[in-house]
Amino acid sequence: MNQQLRQVDSEPLHRDSVIGVIGAGTMGAGIAQVAAGAGHSVLLFDTMEGAAAQAIIRMSDDLDRLVDKGRLSVDQRNALLGKIQAIESLQQLAPARLVIEAVIERLEVKQQLFGTLEGICAETAILASNTSSISLTAIGSALQRPQQLVGMHFFNPAPVMKLVEVISGLETESRVADNVYQLAESWGKQAVHTQSTPGFIVNRVARPFYAEALRVLQEGGADIATIDGLIKGAGGFRMGPFELMDLIGHDINYAVTCSVFNAYYQDPRFQPSLIQLELVNAGHFGRKSKRGFYDYRPGATNPEPQIADPQSVPDEITVVGELGPAAALIERIEAAGIRVRRVTDAEQDRVGLISVGGATLVLCNGQLSTVRASHSDNTNLIQFDLALDYAEAERLALAPADQATAASVAAAVGLFQAAGLKVSLIDDIPGMVLMRTVCM
Repeated sequence: MNQQLRQVDSEPLHRDSVIGVIGAGTMGAGIAQVAAGAGHSVLLFDTMEGAAAQAIIRMSDDLDRLVDKGRLSVDQRNALLGKIQAIESLQQLAPARLVIEAVIERLEVKQQLFGTLEGICAETAILASNTSSISLTAIGSALQRPQQLVGMHFFNPAPVMKLVEVISGLETESRVADNVYQLAESWGKQAVHTQSTPGFIVNRVARPFYAEALRVLQEGGADIATIDGLIKGAGGFRMGPFELMDLIGHDINYAVTCSVFNAYYQDPRFQPSLIQLELVNAGHFGRKSKRGFYDYRPGATNPEPQIADPQSVPDEITVVGELGPAAALIERIEAAGIRVRRVTDAEQDRVGLISVGGATLVLCNGQLSTVRASHSDNTNLIQFDLALDYAEAERLALAPADQATAASVAAAVGLFQAAGLKVSLIDDIPGMVLMRTVCM
């Protein structure tokens, strides 16, 4: 019997394989759309009466907008919707060769659901979880056939985002994971294999992306819009952390953070934020509730990133030593018509710096500017933040030491503005914004 199961498991999932999706929320509906768009017959179920049918109606409206934009034909729209059937009971999932759940992030709920599915679906059916942080091994420990369980973690919005994490628990058969990997690729996704570790790949890497932004906010380093602006304008990210948390939903994002935090024995890098907890307690989940860090209600206005007032352009600067990754700044400064005087530093261990109008500008090294200034002769020391590419950056943060004069700050701001950068002055906090985010 085991040999027979292994032979069946090795068979790929073809376009004629029926796909079941449990959960008709944003993620579940998106997964159903992806599978139907690839030509599969899809059975969509939700425990809330009428939710699956409503999800198909919302999907129809979304597809209509794509038709209006010329990105989808009417025939393609109709064919896709015709592939999805809203069902009213789990028993109707019996024909499915693959069932993907996208329900609440609670271990006992997922264990109970998959246990029920084992009594409904064929023994060779693959059961997949869209969990973003719960251990696949823990889910499988309650099942009779844990070898048939695999993680298939999509990212929101599922029809757009290419990445799919294929997660193997301790008991997952390699053939099962390989079949799901190949299926995801046939759906036009970028599949990656990973083991069942807390947060898997993306959510483990992403925790500090959110956590450091929340810490900067809590420390009073900068406001929400400015942090988002710096992460995008200096770091090259398509969305800022607060925008992304609003998109994901704070109920989900906070739950995942708690899960990863506890799974790593309260490692402080993954510590949940009381600021986000307040939003969850208030029901301000982000876009789906129309309120989060930003306001999405009709007519609402949201703040823009803070930028410094325009300052005078300096005639000349002095560059001492090598600026390392920030060297491209000098090319931008020279292109602005500012004279650059270069001084070779005889001290090999001295950090490269820019001197302008009494200000000493240095790349952030993680220290407070105030502390760094007190340990040197540079009273008017001002640190500038990391950037992905100083040649292409649109925005940059400056953190003056508390000792720095207003005139020196103005000179520094004027220099970077002349180089074509939007300058945000932030409070003197360790690691500034992008530097601490990337390092964590």
